[in-house]
Amino acid sequence: MLQTNKKQSGNAINKLTQIISQRIWRLFSIALILLIFVTACSSPQAVAKDRTFLDISLDFLSEYQLPKIKFENVPVGGLSGIVYNGKGTATPDAPSFTFYAISDDPSFYGDARFYTLKVDFTPPDTGKIAINNIKVENVTYLTDRDGKTFSQDSINPEGIALSPRKSVFVASEGVTHLGIPPFIKEFDLKTGKVRSNLPIPDRYIPDAKDEKQRRGVPDNLGFESLTIDPESFSPDGLDPFRVFTAIEAPLAQDSDPEQSKKVRLLHYVIVNKAAQLVSENFYQLEPAPLSIFNGLTELVAIGKGGHFLSLERSFGVSGYNAKIFQLAFGGATDTSKVYSLKGNVKMAQPVKKKLLLDLQDLGIPLYNLEGMTLGPRLSDGSQSLVLVSDDNFADEEKTQFLLFRLKL
Repeated sequence: MLQTNKKQSGNAINKLTQIISQRIWRLFSIALILLIFVTACSSPQAVAKDRTFLDISLDFLSEYQLPKIKFENVPVGGLSGIVYNGKGTATPDAPSFTFYAISDDPSFYGDARFYTLKVDFTPPDTGKIAINNIKVENVTYLTDRDGKTFSQDSINPEGIALSPRKSVFVASEGVTHLGIPPFIKEFDLKTGKVRSNLPIPDRYIPDAKDEKQRRGVPDNLGFESLTIDPESFSPDGLDPFRVFTAIEAPLAQDSDPEQSKKVRLLHYVIVNKAAQLVSENFYQLEPAPLSIFNGLTELVAIGKGGHFLSLERSFGVSGYNAKIFQLAFGGATDTSKVYSLKGNVKMAQPVKKKLLLDLQDLGIPLYNLEGMTLGPRLSDGSQSLVLVSDDNFADEEKTQFLLFRLKL
């Protein structure tokens, strides 16, 4: 009996020794982590800030202006969003690529639609990478599930994004003064029939059609941008992919003349037919002195762990201007529970942004640039970036395409 008690006591001591050793090791590990953290924090803050953004740059390659034309007896114009179909590399032997461009025509000149464009990147005589020609190859009309097109002023399409399941998502600003709410719908790439709708939070839905409005997107300033993260693409289209959208200007409840303009961005995850709103963040527009208006007109997901490009467009006494920023969502506050962003929103962090290019520095006349997309890879392995302007169906404005080399 005594022998047994001694054995049990020895086992208890061994277990106690192991527990103490484990706790000492855990305390040592925590101390080591804290030491590393403190050491990192003592480094210059500029180094940490630099890691927030990618080391990227833009080189301007060419401009192309689409002539005023008609396709199927309807004027081609109002191109407010553009997306590349993701196939091919630009070489002298393979110069042509397919893009889809949404028209913001509210079914006035013709039914709501997007165009299939064939873009020739390489002039055969010089071999220089440039936009040499753009041809409208097809038009796809947007319809409901029964194949019925949208009636006039029931849609205001502004953004387009190509999904991995042979469909496009289209963002409509809505028509606030007529009581038409904004939406984001998925349409079949070939037939144009609607497939699904993304859930839009109530805070984006206008509560009035006139000056009594206190909530929701302002008239003609709703969902303007739309992009899908290329890193979430899968060949079968069954895996989750991520959709991002943003409004052009602050919601009615966020508008504050005394503060910088804060616009909201939405992040969705799509799995088969289910769409889930994951988070919302806010983005601060760059001040645009002497401008009549300025807004966020496009987002482009460039992958690389949650990095994006944004396009801000302004118009003032000197005409149009635009700026391209690099964005990083890491550390941004989820504002989905914040009703109003007026004033100083304590403890709320916006999406980080860094100026990549002021297009005024290009030294060319600029027009109403609203669409932006990653294009095909160039022969040197770099990524192309394409911008397009909305001509507002006006004779004095142009449908302008700008081509850049994006060095990632």
